[in-house]
Amino acid sequence: MSRFRLVRREVPGLNTASLPDLIFTVLFFFMIVTHIRETQLKVEYRTPEGTQLTKLTRKSATAYIYIGRPLGRAGSPGADTVCIQLNDKFATVDDVAEFVARERAAMSPSDAQNMAVSIKADRDTPMGIIDDVTRALRAANVQRVVFSADAGQKH
Repeated sequence: MSRFRLVRREVPGLNTASLPDLIFTVLFFFMIVTHIRETQLKVEYRTPEGTQLTKLTRKSATAYIYIGRPLGRAGSPGADTVCIQLNDKFATVDDVAEFVARERAAMSPSDAQNMAVSIKADRDTPMGIIDDVTRALRAANVQRVVFSADAGQKH
């Protein structure tokens, strides 16, 4: 009968030399693909469909106005009212000029010169409210007003 020798083997240490590269690669990936939302939507809007659409070229020079029904108030009194949202607050048409002035002041001089205001309104918004907002924008000396829309189905 032969004798068995017990040989003790140790588990080699884990090589962590490439771990920082891996961590920074994953971090860089998430920094690239993550979209940081600047404003919290408080209104519900479904954009209308359009046929002749163009994309915004300079989003840094664009301020957004949201018009629609308040979120989370379905079935409650006042659920049919239409609200205007400027940044994270509900506002009135009278607040639009002050909003434009604040947004223009926060932009670089070249962006402020080419400033556009994008109106993202619900498709069921009465035209009178949109007309009031566009008149307030005209009074605030906004040269470019853009209306957001989804691409309509081609027939």
